[in-house]
Amino acid sequence: MTLTTAVLAGPARATEHQQLQTFAACAGRLSAVMEYQWMFDGVASERTKAQRATVLQLIEAVMPEDMGREVLHWRISAKLAQSALLTRATFNDDPADAAWATQTADRLTRDCTAFLLS
Repeated sequence: MTLTTAVLAGPARATEHQQLQTFAACAGRLSAVMEYQWMFDGVASERTKAQRATVLQLIEAVMPEDMGREVLHWRISAKLAQSALLTRATFNDDPADAAWATQTADRLTRDCTAFLLS
């Protein structure tokens, strides 16, 4: 491999890595939203379930075989963070903090569904 090839391959690999990390984080976030909806709004969870399934397909399409553990870590970390936001939004005595948590959780969810066609 020449230096030019190595330099060109580096950013492409980083971009693929970032894309995979984004998909994994979104799968985790949507898992948390889906579980939250099961508790409070069973109807909405079907749409989230379908969106999550699509993101999981994207992960499968781009994930190298040797990254399974790392992808799972990203998914779990994002799920826990999203779940914490949803809990903070729902069971909070401070209305301003609850509003911030709701807005943040909603924004992160929208960011994850914005790149889906349906």
